[in-house]
Amino acid sequence: MVVRIVSLIASSTEIVHALGFGDQMVGRSHECDFPTQVKELPVCTGPKFKTDGTSYEIDQRVKEIVQESLSVYRVDAEKLNELKPTHIITQAQCEVCAVSLKDVEEAACQIISSNPQIISLQPDSLADIFEDVRRIAKGLGVVPVGEMMVAQLKSRMEAVSQKARALPNKPRVALVEWIEPMMAGGNWMPELIDMAGGINLFGEAGKHSPWMNWEDLVAAEPDIIIVSPCGFDIERTMQEMHLISDRKEYAGLQAVKNGKVFVADGNQYFNRPGPRVLESLEMLAEMLHPEEFKFAHEGVGWIRYSPKI
Repeated sequence: MVVRIVSLIASSTEIVHALGFGDQMVGRSHECDFPTQVKELPVCTGPKFKTDGTSYEIDQRVKEIVQESLSVYRVDAEKLNELKPTHIITQAQCEVCAVSLKDVEEAACQIISSNPQIISLQPDSLADIFEDVRRIAKGLGVVPVGEMMVAQLKSRMEAVSQKARALPNKPRVALVEWIEPMMAGGNWMPELIDMAGGINLFGEAGKHSPWMNWEDLVAAEPDIIIVSPCGFDIERTMQEMHLISDRKEYAGLQAVKNGKVFVADGNQYFNRPGPRVLESLEMLAEMLHPEEFKFAHEGVGWIRYSPKI
C-alpha cells in the first residue's frame, strides 16, 4: 500500500520523520516546521485568530473563540481531499494548542474521499509521549521501529536523570509557560524538572498547565526561574520579558540575584511532545546543574536572561 501521511501536529511530524516516513508525508499543519524540509509541504490548517501581538492579546483572542464553543483552528478539508492521505495524525490533548480530533473528524466527514486512518494522540505525560510514538508506529505498520525508538529515548534520558538525581543540590524551579496571564508548566514538564535533578514548584505531572500569579512566584522564592511560553521562540519571549523584570519585586528575588533566570525555546522544545523531549531534558540539566552538564544547547535552545538597562 502507498502511504500518504498528513501530520497536523508539529510533534507528530517529528515522530513520523524519526520513524523513517518523512518522504511519505504529503501535508502538514501551519505549525509544523521541523525538520526544515517539511516547510515545503502543503499547509492544511490555520488559526482563526491573529497570532501576532503580545501573550495577553493572544490569550484574549483565543478565549473569545473558545467562549463561543468554536474551534480555535480551521482545517482545509478541500486540501486534505486533494492530497488523498492514507493517514492523518492529530491530537485530543488540547484544543487550544493544535488542531483537534474533532476538527479533523468534521473535515473527514465532509469531503475526504480517501477514507484515511485517523491517528489521534494525547500526550499528557512523558509516558504518553512514548505511547504516542508507539501509536504512530503501529498505525504505519512499523511496531518494532517504534519500540526501538522509545527504548533509545528512554535510555538516553535515564542516563541524564541518574546523574542529575544523584547530585546533592536540588534547586527549586519555577517554570513559566505563559507570561500574561501567567501560567506554569504542566503535563510532562514537572517530570522533566524532576529528572533533571530539580524540585518543581508549580504545575502537576500529567495535568494541564495551571494558571498562576506573580505573588505566588514571589512567595515561593524559587532558586531558578525558567520562562518558556508555549509557541514562542527565544526572540519572541525576550520581547515580553520586561513584563516580568519590570515588576518591583523582581530585583529582590534570589534567582535574579544569583543570575538564575533563563529563557528557553518553548516552541521547538519544552512544549513539543516529540523526540526532542530528550533535548528539553538536557537543557534543563544544563540550567539546573551547569557544572555537571554541558550539551551545547546554551545559546540555541536557552539563554541566560538579564534585562537591558
